[in-house]
Amino acid sequence: MRLPLSTYRLQIRESFDLNDAGVVTDYVTSLGADWLYLSPLLVAEPGSDHGYDVIDHSQIDPVRGGARGLAKLADVARSAGRGILVDIVPNHMGVATPSANAWWWDLLTHGQSSRYAGAFDVDWVAARGKLRIPVLGDGDTELDALELVDGQLRYYDNAFPLAPGTADDGADARTVHDRQNYELVNWRRADADLNYRRFFAVNSLAGIRVEVPWVFAESHAEIVRWVREGLVDGIRVDHPDGLADPGGYLDALQAATGGTYVLVEKILEGKEQLPPSWAAAGTTGYDALGDIDRVLVDPAGKLALDALEGRLQGTPADIDAVWPELIYESKRHIADGILRSEVLRLARLIPEVPGADDALAELLAAFPVYRSYLPFGAEHLHYAARTAAARRPDLASRVDALVSVLADPEHPAAVRFQQTSGMVMAKGVEDTAFYRFSRLTSLNEVGAEPGEFSIDVGEFHTRQQHRQAVLPASMTTLSTHDTKRGEDVRARISVLAEIPAEWETVLDELRSIAPLDDGPFEKLLWEAVIGSWPITRERLDAYAEKAAREAGTSTTWTKPNEAFEEKMHALVAAVFDDERVNAIVTGFVERVARAGWSNSLSAKLVQLTAPGVPDVYQGSELWETSLVDPDNRRQVDFGIRRDYLARVDRGWLPEVDQTGAAKLLVTSRALRLRRDKPEWFSRYLPVPAYGSAADHVVAFDRGDTVTVATRLPLGLEAAGGWGDTTLELAGRPWLDALTGERYPGGTVRLEELLRQYPVALLVADDFDDHRAMGD
Repeated sequence: MRLPLSTYRLQIRESFDLNDAGVVTDYVTSLGADWLYLSPLLVAEPGSDHGYDVIDHSQIDPVRGGARGLAKLADVARSAGRGILVDIVPNHMGVATPSANAWWWDLLTHGQSSRYAGAFDVDWVAARGKLRIPVLGDGDTELDALELVDGQLRYYDNAFPLAPGTADDGADARTVHDRQNYELVNWRRADADLNYRRFFAVNSLAGIRVEVPWVFAESHAEIVRWVREGLVDGIRVDHPDGLADPGGYLDALQAATGGTYVLVEKILEGKEQLPPSWAAAGTTGYDALGDIDRVLVDPAGKLALDALEGRLQGTPADIDAVWPELIYESKRHIADGILRSEVLRLARLIPEVPGADDALAELLAAFPVYRSYLPFGAEHLHYAARTAAARRPDLASRVDALVSVLADPEHPAAVRFQQTSGMVMAKGVEDTAFYRFSRLTSLNEVGAEPGEFSIDVGEFHTRQQHRQAVLPASMTTLSTHDTKRGEDVRARISVLAEIPAEWETVLDELRSIAPLDDGPFEKLLWEAVIGSWPITRERLDAYAEKAAREAGTSTTWTKPNEAFEEKMHALVAAVFDDERVNAIVTGFVERVARAGWSNSLSAKLVQLTAPGVPDVYQGSELWETSLVDPDNRRQVDFGIRRDYLARVDRGWLPEVDQTGAAKLLVTSRALRLRRDKPEWFSRYLPVPAYGSAADHVVAFDRGDTVTVATRLPLGLEAAGGWGDTTLELAGRPWLDALTGERYPGGTVRLEELLRQYPVALLVADDFDDHRAMGD
């Protein structure tokens, strides 16, 4: 099995297809990345910019370059010595346009007699043998809008098939509708009455039963071909937690491909570990992201930020207790709301427990991780049972009865509960609680735990040594297509922990000028402004609307509060048009920007040189100031990146300023070393610092390289700089791969080492070959 040394993620779409990826392969190679990492390639919904709504597993999307595009890219990549990692989507298919998805169209046409009835996860009994499609608008006369057109049933722009023989007698459209294998229902009924499994709560993404052998074979034949023919070297599996049997799926994938490098998009909570039976090299790196962010957060700011959050939430200042309660409330709200249909389906599988739905929702709300993989992780079910019974003693007997069923790996309810718990977690925490909790929003990131405020350097080292020992080929990342805030937005927001009193004063002033009467959301929004500045009005407006509706405290997706949203958009306008607001924002950004850039360079260098396979999300070798999707999938200007890379290779040492070229320098030097000198990264040893500013450095030895990074830069500045702080290195000559400066080894003064940049990448200077550094 070939393993990547690093990856570079590219979003493949109509506006940047596989042919375009081939054009930038030389740049990716020059940057130092080892493999190209591609977003989903199979045919997706028309107009899809992300590719996760696959409608045809049999071919590469022509608008993404088609089979010829991948073959050509593979040739280009091989010639350059690059590998290719591709994202795949086994859990669901796009069904927004039924006629575009042959499997779904056949299912709607023939119902339970369709060959594809076994492919989709439908509870036919729940709707009297029909498949409910939540598409109708509000009102009692929506079915009057149905029409029969060209042998199809039409509802405005929506087209559905007709079962054979159901429209032969000249019946009207409503009568014909009643004869179909599907039932068009009001869109609001999806919450409680839907009878097909979805991806989370997205009605247009229908879950498929990849655990069925023929479904796996037909949905993976093209993917397996890529691997077998040497076009692709590795696979990234999207959302394995949605599958009935993730471990079995991974075994089947390895068997079909003859064994290949596989990563899983798996979110690990706290000390949770990847199931050891999984045939996967690791995760896509959210766990590493959380560690890196937290070692750069000042623990001294916690009490003040707790108090501020408590004031805005109207709760006690013990925010460590508030966050778990918020998680519970958000998850229970989801289980009783947009995912109630899943809870009711679970309850139908356990008829022997009357009133099971309430107890199931309580168990789901109390479940501490995304899911179990029985028998692995059974302790999480028992923890949830104890927690649920303690919170709701009236449900204790029902919870006990349910646990005996849900702990049985063979019981259909246990399988479905495991699939459902991840949905409730994702929608309740990432897509709700993360928008309601604003203590320090750089911590509200996918796969991270906002309740963990910071970690010290010792804990950081311990976690990296564990990664080196257990999953050395697991991916690490700082930004993805799923992150709520780009890495450099988070890096700047984290500076607020160093000056919480200053931030509170600025926030209060901004709120007094442009109030929304929703303190936590206002804080979240203003932190997004500070973190992403400069940002366009259009991007900020779109973010504000999405964030507010996800939070659901003052407005929602289904019932927008027009008065609140009008004030919110006025707030966004004030950022650009009100001289007072603009002056406050730009003034405070000036206060924290340089410290944020320091955090950015530190995070980047640490991520690229720490254990694991580092991924660089497209374009993030310069400042990555995107917000939540689709903002983080914007087009990348590779021209300016080529120019900057050529200039730094000619000896340019850019200042740490708004161009981001210093970050590109750090990225290219680290990636080249990881790719061209992998033997220099053979171990992980903490390198302690000594002196008055020792707490402000993160340093580690990877064998023949040493990473040195600054943390808490404002505190360092306030203390007067590095002063007498030193590192003790091996007594051999060292070269800083970033600046070209040489050091004799032994005692090194940080004041001298970090004179140019807040980071240093030292390589042993007793080797003859330094080509990896651009020499």
